[in-house]
Amino acid sequence: MAKTKSSKKIATQQSDSAYFLKLVLYVIVGSQWLWITTADGASQIPLPLGFVIGLMFASHDHFQIDRKIEYAVLLIGAIISFWFQVGIFVNL
Repeated sequence: MAKTKSSKKIATQQSDSAYFLKLVLYVIVGSQWLWITTADGASQIPLPLGFVIGLMFASHDHFQIDRKIEYAVLLIGAIISFWFQVGIFVNL
């Protein structure tokens, strides 16, 4: 008889408090914008810097079970913070 290797994956679970903390951190990171304004204040360019960084974090996460939820939390945090104008302001 030939030996066959059974590929057993040990499912690691994440605690509820760690998952909640991760969602809170995604909201905080996703809410960071880089606002660039000209010296005369005529034009303002918002860049979703935190959203892009959060997407990189979510794509390299160890527990990739709920990636869609993490993307949705990032998007909601970015949209809400766009209207409240949260982030870094740079005047050129």
